[in-house]
Amino acid sequence: MGLAPCYIAAGSSVGRSKRDRRRGRRFLRMERALKHKYNVGETVYFTASNVARPAASGTYEVIRLLPTDGDDCQYRIKNSTEAFERVAKESQLNVS
Repeated sequence: MGLAPCYIAAGSSVGRSKRDRRRGRRFLRMERALKHKYNVGETVYFTASNVARPAASGTYEVIRLLPTDGDDCQYRIKNSTEAFERVAKESQLNVS
């Protein structure tokens, strides 16, 4: 399985200086260097943080790849026993 790029899309360049547009492209290249470790449809084990409910830990399916949060890729995940989806950082996930 290939790795999907993990990046934040840049906004419009209208009204921005040439220097700012170059900086934006350089930022985008750095963001694209981060790759998601897991793909949509994969089963992962989510470890909840100390702040979240301990019952949140368990097996989840990756529903969507999300942009990075600093140095950590993010995912939208879903447990079959819950009616809602969660957002998890890659550092909170392991191969199930």
